[in-house]
Amino acid sequence: MNNFQVVIDAGHGGDDSGATSNNVKEKDLNLMISKYMYEQFQKKGIPVKLIRTTDETISPSERVQRILNAYGNKSNVIVISNHINSSSDQGAEGAEIIYALRNSNTLAKNVLQALENAGQPVRTYYQRRLPSDTSKDYYFIHRDTGITEPLIIEYGFINNFNDLNRIQNNYRKYVDAVVDAVIATKQGTVVKPNVQTKNTYIVKSGDTLWKIANTNNTTVDELKRLNGLISNTLSIGQVLKLPTTSESNTYIVKSGDTLWKIANTNNTTVDELKRLNSLTSNTLSIGQVLKLPTTSGSNTYIVKSGDTLWKIANTNNTTVDELKRLNGLTSNTLSIGQVLKIM
Repeated sequence: MNNFQVVIDAGHGGDDSGATSNNVKEKDLNLMISKYMYEQFQKKGIPVKLIRTTDETISPSERVQRILNAYGNKSNVIVISNHINSSSDQGAEGAEIIYALRNSNTLAKNVLQALENAGQPVRTYYQRRLPSDTSKDYYFIHRDTGITEPLIIEYGFINNFNDLNRIQNNYRKYVDAVVDAVIATKQGTVVKPNVQTKNTYIVKSGDTLWKIANTNNTTVDELKRLNGLISNTLSIGQVLKLPTTSESNTYIVKSGDTLWKIANTNNTTVDELKRLNSLTSNTLSIGQVLKLPTTSGSNTYIVKSGDTLWKIANTNNTTVDELKRLNGLTSNTLSIGQVLKIM
């Protein structure tokens, strides 16, 4: 059973439009976000009230009164005041959360982490004190709401094109993350960062599908197929599946590759690659998956053109005599494609 209630405050409204940019008013975004948040808490069975459902002007004192009237002045009442930031710094970007002096940072920390996991860049969570009396909170939503647990969530900067675009296109995903983080926190769960595994990749700032594909030995088309993508658009924090074939015994052909280049990079020969992959010519296609010799590991070496026992021994920090002993060689003669034990 849930032992908490939620009060949602759609910041600003009516005569108070909040921040504006690109013909977008903060009050409208706040209401849109808050209405969807109200629906999601309801769906999960959490007692929830929304104090502004229309574009109305609400004074600070009236706003506080509505908050306290919702479920009473109790410590298990969570107040979420939704806002969009603005700054004279045109480079300012990302979400931030302000929590009350009377509360721990646990809820704020978890909610911000959840927003980051959902793909929104984040800044920090913090408290702000009233300059004239540093024992009090700066914002009235914190200062005047009794013993409730209020959070001001700033989802990003309205005058930052990237932030505004992300919020308008992804606000449902961000709200879902906030709702889940609140419930998880009240159930004693810590919201952890997305973890990148062997066969996944977490999108970072500046990433493109081409860059990720190139780094992970695959192709843009393969990434889009695996992840059900219909465009090249990515969001920060997005978790992408990587091909399970991009392991040490396979290679996915990229633009500019040749059999010689692949063979040389992977300590094998063109003839061996052609044999393993039943190739009748040297022609390759981008995205083609090639098998690599399973013997070309750290303890073996495949002889290439121009190799000598001395050169191989010197490169692998051993001696000619040791190579001959390990491989049962009675002469220094080698053949291209021959597999030598190294140690």
